[in-house]
Amino acid sequence: MKVASLPGDDQTCGWYHLSKGRTVRPAHTGHSRARWVIVGAGFTGLATARQLATHFPDEHIVLVDAQEVGFGTSGRNAGFVIDLPHDIGAPDYIGDIATAKTTMQLNLSGKNYLTELVERFNIDCQLSHCGKYQAAVEDRGIAVLEAYRSGLDKLEQPYQMIDAEALPEHIGTRFYRKALFTPGTSLIQPSALVKGLADSLPSNVTLYENTPISEVEYGARSVLKHANGSITTDKLILTNNAFGMSFGFLKGRMLPVFTYASLTRPMTADEQARLGGKAYWGVIPADPFGTTVRRTPDQRLLIRNSFSFNPDGRSDPKYLARFAARHRASFERRFPMLTQLPFEFTWGGALALSRNHAGYFGELAGNVYGALCCNGLGVTRGTATGKLLADWLAGERSELIDFVLRSPGPSANPPAALVSMGVNLNLLWGQYRAGQEG
Repeated sequence: MKVASLPGDDQTCGWYHLSKGRTVRPAHTGHSRARWVIVGAGFTGLATARQLATHFPDEHIVLVDAQEVGFGTSGRNAGFVIDLPHDIGAPDYIGDIATAKTTMQLNLSGKNYLTELVERFNIDCQLSHCGKYQAAVEDRGIAVLEAYRSGLDKLEQPYQMIDAEALPEHIGTRFYRKALFTPGTSLIQPSALVKGLADSLPSNVTLYENTPISEVEYGARSVLKHANGSITTDKLILTNNAFGMSFGFLKGRMLPVFTYASLTRPMTADEQARLGGKAYWGVIPADPFGTTVRRTPDQRLLIRNSFSFNPDGRSDPKYLARFAARHRASFERRFPMLTQLPFEFTWGGALALSRNHAGYFGELAGNVYGALCCNGLGVTRGTATGKLLADWLAGERSELIDFVLRSPGPSANPPAALVSMGVNLNLLWGQYRAGQEG
C-alpha cells in the first residue's frame, strides 16, 4: 500500500536550532533485511529500539525516521516530563483511583528511565527536577485547581497551593491569581534530549534519518519501500503516532492537532532583575486551551498556545504568523515589564489525540506492532510504552504491560467531513472560553 502522508514540519523550531549540533545518520539506500524495523525515531521509537537491543543483543535492529532526529514532533513539545495523571474528563481530574495510580506508575517509569539515560550518557538537555506550576486567572481556572487539589488528596500526592501575593516570588509575573505547585515534574530541552538519546543507542541499532517510507507491502515479512531502496523485515513496529494511519492502521481514530510555541531571545541581566522570581520554572494552564509558559535555564521565555487541526499531520505555514501575534498578546499580559523582549523563534508541533484519550499498544496485524497515540504525553507515555512494547515482544509480562494491553484503544471518529468541522469548532470554542488564560 502507498503511504498516505509523510511528516513535513516547519523549519523554525527553536528547540532544534538551539540544541547542540550532531552528525546526522545517513539515509538508507539499497535493499537490505533486518529482523526488527521500527518506524519513527521519537521518544517512543528510541525507547523501543534501545530496549529491543538489550533483549536481543545479537540481532540487528533498524530504526527509520522520515526527518532528522530532534526536528520532528518529539523535539517540538513544551519540555514537561510529567509524573502525575490528569484526567480532564473526571470531576477531580483524577477519576478512578486504581487507574490513576497505575497511570502514575506508567508516567514515573518513563520519567525515571529518561533521567537514568541522561545521567548515564551525560546528555546535555537542561534537565531540571524543579516541579511545575498549574496556574489560573479566571474563575473557571481557579475551580479546576481546587478540583485537582481534591483529586491529589485522594491520590495522596504532595502539592502546594500558592496565592496571588506569593506567586511573584516563584515566577516573577503578577498575572495569575492562584497556582498549584507539584514537585514531581521535570523540565527538559526536548530536541536536545532526543538527539542525545539517538546518539547513545546500542551498537546493534542502525538509525537511518531522512528516509521517508513511501510504500509498504505487508505479509509474512513486511517490505518498506522508499525513493532509494527498500528494507525487508520479519517484525515491523510503528512508533510514528498519527502517521500510523498513513500506514493503514487505526484509520479515523487519531486526530493530528498542532499546537504552537514562541521562544524569546535570552534575557539580559537587567531584564532578569525586572522579572524576578526563580531562575527557571514551568507553568501549565488550568484551562486545557490556555497558555503554557516556561523560563528556561538559558534565560529565555517560552509561550505556547493556539491549536489547529491538520488532518494530514503536516505543518501549514499560514498558522505561524497568525499565532505569533496571539503569543505576543499572551506574553505582554503576563510580562508587562518585558514588552520589548522579542521572540526569536515561532513553530508548530503535532499532537496525536483520540476522542476517548486512549492510546494503542500491541499487535496491529500479523508481525506488525505499534505503540501509538500518546495524547500529548509523548515524553513520559511514549518513552514508557516504547520500552514496554520491547519487553512484551521479548516475552515479558508485568502489571504495566497488562495495563496498556487492556486499553480499548482510540475510539472511532465520525465521518471525515464532520470531524474536520467538529474539531475546528471545538478548538475555536475552547480557545475563546479560555479567556485571559489564553
